[in-house]
Amino acid sequence: MGTLHLVRHGQASFGAADYDQLSALGVRQCEALGRHWREQGQTFEAVYIGSLRRHRQSMQAIARGFSASGSDSEPEPAPAAFANPVVWPGLNEYDPEALVRAIHPGPLTPSRDPEAIKQHFRLLREALLAWMDGSSQPEGMPAHAGFMHGVCSALDDIRARHLGRPVLVVSSGGPIAHAVGHVLQAPNPSIVELNLRLRNSAVSELAFNAKRHSLVTFNTLPHLQDAALRDWVTHA
Repeated sequence: MGTLHLVRHGQASFGAADYDQLSALGVRQCEALGRHWREQGQTFEAVYIGSLRRHRQSMQAIARGFSASGSDSEPEPAPAAFANPVVWPGLNEYDPEALVRAIHPGPLTPSRDPEAIKQHFRLLREALLAWMDGSSQPEGMPAHAGFMHGVCSALDDIRARHLGRPVLVVSSGGPIAHAVGHVLQAPNPSIVELNLRLRNSAVSELAFNAKRHSLVTFNTLPHLQDAALRDWVTHA
């Protein structure tokens, strides 16, 4: 039985001109995850990432956490798989702005205050459902079936190449929610809710054999359990 750890990237730059960039907190979140795994003796035979900047930055921060040492001893290196990750574009996030524009062509309030953020996520939920049921086709994006194929092809490749071994995937909320929804055969509204609940640097775990994947855990933060790190828990 293999084990697949799906990690959502650390906090990015929500509300900024370039979202695809980890914040300083996002870096710390991922370094903490790497340290946690080092302490637990976790290793990985392979690492898969999307091609977005925040995916690679998150993977690199996790690797630094693996290598960090809190004592005078020499730091242990990160697993070798971090040096040569498999870049899988099917693990890239959908374009939220294109999704919203497809159902709301007018101007939108920048997401800089609580009410604007709530409005953003209300529209995103509606836009996701419209894309998933085929009633909208956002510009520059694949049909929903194509997006799902990109996610499932990564799962299939991992199952075919790494049977019985531990594998890490660093991706985004959308692909991870679709992967979990696929495994659970969940309806589209449930996949959207899974997506919108995922926290930054959260870990979801799948077990897999030659035939299928099974869900073990979802949206956990084992590396941020200390009360002193409560402020490190973020969603956007």
